[in-house]
Formats: sequence, C-alpha cells, structure tokens
Amino acid sequence: MFGQIASYLVDVVAGFFVYLLLARFLFQWLRVPFRNVLGEFIIAGTNWMVVPARRVIPSLAGLDLASLLLAWLLQALLLYVLYLIAGIDFSSAPGIGAGAIAVLALLDLVRSTLYILVFALIVQAVLSWVNSHSPVGPLFDAMTRPFLRPIRRFVPPLGNVDLSPLVLIVVLQVLQIPLAELRRLASGLF
Repeated sequence: MFGQIASYLVDVVAGFFVYLLLARFLFQWLRVPFRNVLGEFIIAGTNWMVVPARRVIPSLAGLDLASLLLAWLLQALLLYVLYLIAGIDFSSAPGIGAGAIAVLALLDLVRSTLYILVFALIVQAVLSWVNSHSPVGPLFDAMTRPFLRPIRRFVPPLGNVDLSPLVLIVVLQVLQIPLAELRRLASGLF
C-alpha cells in the first residue's frame, strides 16, 4: 500500500514537470507565443531548471535542447525511482538497466508529446464551439496548425465542419499503439 502511494506521488510530481518541460520545448519548436497565461505558467514552472541547464546545453537550430534533455532525464529518473519502489534490482546488469530506462524514457516522452497534441486539439475544438474569441484560442491554434495543415489538404470541410482535428486525433491514437508495443518490449528487459 505504501509503495503504491509513493509511486503515485512520485509519478504525479515528476510527471507534472516532465509535461511542463515538454510543453516548453513544443512551444518554442512550434513558435507558439509565450505571452499568455499558459505560456507564462510554463516559463515560471520551468525556469529554475532550464536557465541553469542552458549554460551547459546549447540550443541547436533554434530548438530548446535544454528543456528536451531535462524532460528526458527527469523521465528516466522517474522510471528509475518507480522501478526501485517496485523492488526491481539493477545491480546484476546495470548497463542493460540504464539503457532500457533511457529507451523507455524516450518512448514515454514521445507518448507524452502525443498526449499534449491530443489535449490541444480537444481544447481547440471545444473553444471553437463555446468561445471562439477566447484569449488562449490563438495559442492552441498555433500548436496544432502545423499538424492540421497537411490533413486539411486532403480532408475538406463538410458543411462548414472541419474534420481535420478528428482525423489527426485518430492518427495520433493509432501512433500510440506501436509506441505501447515498443514500450512493452523495452520494459521486458527487466
């Protein structure tokens, strides 16, 4: 029981910061403006980690590698702690354990990125129905536009209803299936 509580609390706290770091990376990569409530929250929640890391980790081609690398390292640390709480011993093969955790953390980051995009699509759709002039509407539009643009070329609106977000959600959910299988295979190394 205490192991489950500890695992849950570690997962919630570390997962929260992993999502913030991933969102920060995605905002910069997709050129989403940070001058909004959500962007300022992300900056305030991650600056204490990212600013010192940027002294060591440079950006590459405009990508915020410090945020991405911190998200990956934090996810790997999270997995390591969760496996320790579960009683998995890495002392017999520390290299294999470290490699498996690194791969699992990378797969989890890709999965989390897909979840962020699905969340952005759902919020954007709801805002378009409820309050199309919401101050955070342009934020979610900037996040999803690069992914919706190619789909909109092939899926025209039906009766003024844009089905491209639904198609993209289906594609993202389909991508989750091989990711889950890869994760299952990688976690089988323990």
